[in-house]
Amino acid sequence: MSLSPPSVTFDRRVDALGDLRILPDDTICAILDLLSPADLGRLSCVSSVMYIFCNEEPLWMNKCFSIGGSLEYKGSWKKTALSRHNLCKDSTETYHKPLQFDGFFSFYLYKRWYRCHTSLTSFSLDTGDLERIEDLSQDDFSLNYDGTKPILLTGLAETWPARKKWTIEQLVKIYGDSFFRISQKSPKKIMMKFKDYVSYMQVQHDEDPLYIFDDKFGETAPSLLEDYEVPHLFKDDFFNLLSHEQRPPFRWLIIGPERSGASWHVDPGLTTAWNTLLCGRKRWALYPPGRVPAGVTVHVNEVDGDVNIESPTSLQWWLDIYPQLSDEDKPIECTQLPGETIYVPTGWWHCILNLETTVAVTQNYVNESNFEFVCLDLAPGHCHKGVSRAGFLAVPGHQTENAQSSDSLNHPDMTRKEKRLKSPTEFSDGTTNQCFSYDIEFLSQYLDEERNHYCSVWSPNIYIGQREMREWLCKLWVAKPDIRELIWKGACLAINVEKWRNCLHEVCLNHKLPAPSDDEKLPVGTGSNPVFVVSDNVVKIYAEGGFESALHCLGAELEFYNLLQMYDSPLREHVPEIIASGFLVLENGLHRTIPWDGRGVPGAISELYRDSSREISVDSFTFGVLRKMQTELKGFDTSCKTIWPYLVTKRCKGDIFGKIREKLSEEDALNLASFLGVQVRLLHQLPLPFGNKTHFDINQTMLNKRPREFDAEDSGDLVEGSHIPLEWKLVADSLIASRRNVRRRLEQWGDPIPAALIEKAEEYLPNDVTDLLDIVKDDHGSYTSSSPSFIHSDIMDDNILMKPVSSSRDKHAPEDGPVKNRLNSLSNGHGGNQKWIPTHIIDFSDVSIGDPLLDIIPLYLDVLRGERPLLKKFLESYALPFSKVKDQDALTNNFQESKLKRISYRAMCYCILHDDNVLGAIFSLWEELKAATSWEAVEETVWGELNYYQKSLSKHLTD
Repeated sequence: MSLSPPSVTFDRRVDALGDLRILPDDTICAILDLLSPADLGRLSCVSSVMYIFCNEEPLWMNKCFSIGGSLEYKGSWKKTALSRHNLCKDSTETYHKPLQFDGFFSFYLYKRWYRCHTSLTSFSLDTGDLERIEDLSQDDFSLNYDGTKPILLTGLAETWPARKKWTIEQLVKIYGDSFFRISQKSPKKIMMKFKDYVSYMQVQHDEDPLYIFDDKFGETAPSLLEDYEVPHLFKDDFFNLLSHEQRPPFRWLIIGPERSGASWHVDPGLTTAWNTLLCGRKRWALYPPGRVPAGVTVHVNEVDGDVNIESPTSLQWWLDIYPQLSDEDKPIECTQLPGETIYVPTGWWHCILNLETTVAVTQNYVNESNFEFVCLDLAPGHCHKGVSRAGFLAVPGHQTENAQSSDSLNHPDMTRKEKRLKSPTEFSDGTTNQCFSYDIEFLSQYLDEERNHYCSVWSPNIYIGQREMREWLCKLWVAKPDIRELIWKGACLAINVEKWRNCLHEVCLNHKLPAPSDDEKLPVGTGSNPVFVVSDNVVKIYAEGGFESALHCLGAELEFYNLLQMYDSPLREHVPEIIASGFLVLENGLHRTIPWDGRGVPGAISELYRDSSREISVDSFTFGVLRKMQTELKGFDTSCKTIWPYLVTKRCKGDIFGKIREKLSEEDALNLASFLGVQVRLLHQLPLPFGNKTHFDINQTMLNKRPREFDAEDSGDLVEGSHIPLEWKLVADSLIASRRNVRRRLEQWGDPIPAALIEKAEEYLPNDVTDLLDIVKDDHGSYTSSSPSFIHSDIMDDNILMKPVSSSRDKHAPEDGPVKNRLNSLSNGHGGNQKWIPTHIIDFSDVSIGDPLLDIIPLYLDVLRGERPLLKKFLESYALPFSKVKDQDALTNNFQESKLKRISYRAMCYCILHDDNVLGAIFSLWEELKAATSWEAVEETVWGELNYYQKSLSKHLTD
């Protein structure tokens, strides 16, 4: 390429970009970031300036993180990205020296280049803002610092082996081949071998370098946990009551080079943190709660309250924004030295910049000082979370100059004068951010009391699940009776427990049940409906999914129990006995109860279902299982916030299986599998309510009406009924709806489901998913099928009860040996003189009608944890075929029908189409399947046993 003479200056940008020249450089970079690597390669050939933009290393760095898995740095991010996307050969590929062009200057690109190559030696000064103390007593810490202000502590780690062992040289020697998680803004999980990461650190020149931020380092390298201990000031951690699998991420190994760090954030769930530095130096900046740092924008989702923070990188903030701040606006600062521990209270904003290569360990915890804040942050809602993180900025109408200026501080064209903030910032009501109140009474006034906190959908970014949260509160209630007043306050914030206690008192009063004791104040179990154990009774209040969903769940459960009674099924001995049922109605601030046995339309809701009440017999189960399935497809739309269905059952003997899983021996586990086989067989043999016409033909026009979300372009996809028996129609429609959205749903779930398999899911599924229903055409042109069955739909570890019994085995007999393979995850008990026997299956509110295979999925994955010997034991007792079509061999031998002969194929398809993320459970239980290249391989590993069982059973029945 010819260049102009040096004496002639010209702007290459005009000709090289054409009409795109009007776009700022940061906008062009943002657009290029949306393109694929292949498109970037093509675009780089368009012009000299596009060549420059398309070869920027930060651009290619982002392309590396669009693919999860292990990462190996190839010397540049472009080479690494091309290698990860299989767009070039390995190291044998010839790389040309980048082209150079004059006549183009970009201040935006120059600033980024400067940040990539700057030295941080000038950051060594410590202003002394943060108090440094060698050590202090627990009483002094609790009185003066806990939950109120940060502090630097020296001397807490002097006896740790990590003080000497955690150097880069020693760590790479011991753990060089171990994989650690890399923290980067990416939806994918990125892992690197430690030795590869160290090689990267030594050659990188990135503005925001990769750094190790691994919460699983204790599992990857357990010996690292022996090199340090929790300092004595922070040992009281309420989350210790949860098992390691249940508790949210809480400890991290942090390793990073110069210029790496963490941008502005508030710790997850408003937990408190301590961070101990083992080598290197860290620069810290902190702001008190409610004081959003300059340059940071906080977005609060008005639906679920999820808080999203937009912040410049740590380095960018220190270089570009910090110098613009007036003295009044500057944060609290300190430089952390090796051996020092910094304490960060709940809600404090902090930003960390590594001044040199550092190694640190940090943990987050919950104690009395921040327990209520954690509960508040976990509760679903809009304003209260934003207020906790951002102060009044999260409240509608409080748009402040601070927020507006902070939003614009990163713009490359703003002048120094325009960027300077005023302090303090005044709000529209005359208050300032200097007097923001950070106490729980103030923050809780923004809690949405109308929302059903107990079972509202939580944001996916909440770091603890609802099931774990409810169990955690119950365990705290039992383990810490001396602080029950505090626990009660937290439970009111997180799950609105006082509302449900008032409902419970009314049920107990009207059905002459004993009043709940102090030990019985909190709901039990991990389900989505409030369940209370009161003496020998269990009270369940249906709240999940809103009123209409709750109504149908109770109606279906009552119909199911009625059929058990009608046909005198032996399953009755292993399900709860119903004592009472009905509705709680709130009127003028007072509750009253209205009995209902599931038949007809009770007066309390007759106005809501005026049309149905005219058509339905008082003896029919108006809101039974079929009506429930119809309404689910249509979409629940009847709302009522003052009526709640309830059910009272006799308390069953036994403990929830999920709580005593670790106590079981191998023999206990096998007995449980056999018990479940018998009970599930009885469930699947129960006659369906098709005999009574009113059950199936309730508002037949509604049954045939297309669900509203399937209208328009999708209306032709639903079952027209040509070859689908009526009893299968609702199941078929549900499958078709799941098939349509399967790709999007799998992509939303993401890791650990392999991306390569997500792309192949639609190809793996049959074109017509109704083929999965075992409906075939015989030689005479007639369609033959098995009948659908009652299915529990939710046979999981919290819906099974077991009780201990004394073993008659000789007490001198050898103990049970270790259980092999993953059976250890179900049971690591040693037997002895106590055995556990299963007693009951509970919670039939999700009862439905469908393919019996659907019940095997949660049972195998959640209860039996994918153990093939336990599945075999279950199937021995189950002893029912999964295909009742007699002459399967008469099917044509085309490829599609041969697949459908495999029970394993049908089961795998149901997993892919399932409303819940059962695939996540599969790839967590069988981690080796993350490398699978086909769904057939996953199918055989997980469900292959079903084929052997079906063949064996068919042969036995034939003989």
